Amino acid sequence: MRLKAARLHTPAGGGSFVMSHLSIGLFLVDQDRHRIAVGSDRQRHIPLKAGEGWILPADVTGICEYDEALSFLKLELPESLLGDVGFYRQRDFAPVVGAFDPLLAQFVHQAAATTESAPSLYRDTMQLALAAHLAEVLWPQKPGLAGIEDRRLRRALDYIHDNLAADLSLDDLASEAAMSRFHFVRAFTKAIGRSPLQYVISQRMELAKLLLKTTRLPMASIAANVGYEDVSRFGQHFRRHTGTTPAAYRAD
Repeated sequence: MRLKAARLHTPAGGGSFVMSHLSIGLFLVDQDRHRIAVGSDRQRHIPLKAGEGWILPADVTGICEYDEALSFLKLELPESLLGDVGFYRQRDFAPVVGAFDPLLAQFVHQAAATTESAPSLYRDTMQLALAAHLAEVLWPQKPGLAGIEDRRLRRALDYIHDNLAADLSLDDLASEAAMSRFHFVRAFTKAIGRSPLQYVISQRMELAKLLLKTTRLPMASIAANVGYEDVSRFGQHFRRHTGTTPAAYRAD
């Protein structure tokens, strides 16, 4: 599947939406009475100006309403394009609604202008540049990770992020890194600044926070999605990590 881009003009109103792919919307006109709900029916009034918009994960649902006619650019990025730049988080990032990174906005305009043209090195290169910059905007590398040049540790990190719901073991991670358990723990802790266990828990809690805010999944399902069969144990870790309970975090 190729990147899809369109310039859309719609009358005042809006309604529910389903985004099957990671999607970007860039407003071409101001919308002072713009309201949006993502993953629920709880709408928020978020005025948007021309040049602002939204970035929504794949498979997300919601409601968008506005009181004036709307013109905007809409892009849908296929998993294959995101995979080409090593970005596999099209479903687990926090939705963006508001100001846009200026360079990303330029890439969106460029993609909308060239997506219907015949395949060319220029078009394909610009689409890859868009995907790569989008990945950096949505999931910037933490300073501690940016300097990791050891491919063995990167394989272990990729394995962690691809299997957060699994019953991860030190043997699994050390095997992915092709190291002994002792050397893996020492190398990982030195590079990341925390132990493998601490890192896994922190990433599970970040994903849990996202699911709590953007879905209606019951607590047991969220716990299972981040690797906890025991909901009470999940709640304990969540409170230790965030200072509040999962239910209170969702309601906030």
